[in-house]
Amino acid sequence: MRILYNSLETRYKTPFGTLFPRQDCRMRLAIPASCQTRQVTLVVEQENGAPAFSVSFSLQQREGPYEWYGGTFQIANLGLYFYYFRIETANETFRLFQQGEDTNMEAGGKWQLSCVTDRYPVPAYAQGAVMYQVFPDRFFQAGQPDLTEKLAPFRLHADRTETPDYRPDADGIVRNCDFYGGNFAGIAAKLPYLRALGVSLLYLNPIFKAYSNHRYDTCDYRQPDPMLGTAADFTALCEAAHRLGIRVILDGVFSHTGSRSIYFDRSGEFGGGACTGPGSPYYSWYTFQHFPDRYTSWWGIDTLPCVNELDPGYLDYIIDGPNSVVAHWLRLGADGYRLDVADELPDAFILRLKDRIRQVKPDALLIGEVWEDASNKIAYGKRRRYFIDGALDSVMNYPWRKAILDYCQSRDDGTALRQSVLRIAENYPPGVLSCVMNILGTHDTPRILSLLGGSCDGTKDEQAQRQLSSRQRAQALEQLLLLQRHIGHADRYGDGGHPVRGDVLIDGQDVGAVFGQMVDDRGEHARHVLHGHVEGDDGVGFAGIVFHHAVLIFIKGAARDVGQPHRLRGVCGLAGGDIFFGLQYLFKDFRRDAFGNQQIFFFVDHRGTPFGEMYF
Repeated sequence: MRILYNSLETRYKTPFGTLFPRQDCRMRLAIPASCQTRQVTLVVEQENGAPAFSVSFSLQQREGPYEWYGGTFQIANLGLYFYYFRIETANETFRLFQQGEDTNMEAGGKWQLSCVTDRYPVPAYAQGAVMYQVFPDRFFQAGQPDLTEKLAPFRLHADRTETPDYRPDADGIVRNCDFYGGNFAGIAAKLPYLRALGVSLLYLNPIFKAYSNHRYDTCDYRQPDPMLGTAADFTALCEAAHRLGIRVILDGVFSHTGSRSIYFDRSGEFGGGACTGPGSPYYSWYTFQHFPDRYTSWWGIDTLPCVNELDPGYLDYIIDGPNSVVAHWLRLGADGYRLDVADELPDAFILRLKDRIRQVKPDALLIGEVWEDASNKIAYGKRRRYFIDGALDSVMNYPWRKAILDYCQSRDDGTALRQSVLRIAENYPPGVLSCVMNILGTHDTPRILSLLGGSCDGTKDEQAQRQLSSRQRAQALEQLLLLQRHIGHADRYGDGGHPVRGDVLIDGQDVGAVFGQMVDDRGEHARHVLHGHVEGDDGVGFAGIVFHHAVLIFIKGAARDVGQPHRLRGVCGLAGGDIFFGLQYLFKDFRRDAFGNQQIFFFVDHRGTPFGEMYF
């Protein structure tokens, strides 16, 4: 018999996930009575392994062959903590560690527990928001902007079906200076379309004046790129979006600028840049190894010189000044920022930026680009405190993307997908989880249809010539059905746009109606954790936790005829979203836990097939 503890279950740990300072946390574990336990101690360590505190557990209950030991404690200080149990029996003393969702003696990992601030609640509009990313140049053009001030040379594609220029020029340089003409007016023209999709938060890739089409090489932080339009055009876009209930966040590129910028000015084009010498107000922003031709740049790309984010002059310009960059764009209508390469920005810089944007606009949103689990990320040898100090409201959910794609491409049978989602759910504070940016593809990844429809390997020439065949496209779309039964956004409830009525009820309401309300309320979404009861012969309980693009289904209770097929039918969908898919659950058996309870917890795919099962 094993010692039982699972931090994912509230019978072992309450509350689920993270804690606030001075919040009660109750833990319990079940130890076989045959162990003759004498003492159980919870040992909590700081993130660096130094002792934090310990708690002696008491015997609370005897149940069958198990004895329950538990205790209640609080954490006073913000921080990332890890814990294990020390158990003394009649015959030995040993440590109990985590092994997957089980326990193990003297081998395994420690459980994670974060104590986070509640200083900056996540803005209500962002919780459950459907987010839509726009790469401005490639989205839509309306009207003709004034290109007088556009940095030259550049080429505007006359035919928007042309392949982008990706080959190096005669000097061996890929210039990235060909454009398709997408602009602010074009985005504004498409807002009704985006609203019809259920979008309530728009994320724009960089809009600052720049030389390249990707615009991560900022020339002037305070000016929009002329190809996109004017500051007035940007304000008009934001005002139109707000009238439709859509918020707008900008890509904050603050770890580097462009070499062709008013700040660095490598070629002396503007005058007064850092390359003019120590007399420049921007000189201290950069680190020169050999002035002016050798300097620290982003990943060695010399067109992207890195800045010293904590330089007083840079802090004043970007964050602190009366008309700082972040304040300037908020006043023009932006609602927040997505921080590019957040791992490369100091914690102090991010927190200072958060303080400033909330001062200017109390409900400003700050999301970070982090590719791993952001709750325990170590970047450049330093443990990050994104959530502990409330510096970021949320992050891009790349772990979720990887888990979904691994499952879709048969690299995972569903077990890792389930573990990945639950790990994020447990490690991220509830507010962070409520507005995590769930993504299948971004400007930094292959397009999802390309990835699912065939290989993305090969040379750039081979990739540029590759087109999905009808069969490959159908194959890619079929795999996407794991997430959504309909890509046609008019079909909100099921086939043909008509509600699919099943016999699964949540608090007396049809499942489809409950999830439909999440969309129709336009941001005033229902709770993400729903509990209810199935009105059927089996008398089993139902609960769902919705993670915006994935649905976890819990079925709990005892089926009357174990071993016989049991069906539950219903309609579920994406929290805060507009795409719904029918679910039909078929399970033939319940397994009993150590206490005789028959319970099951599983994911379902679009065919209703359970996978990644966990019985508890």
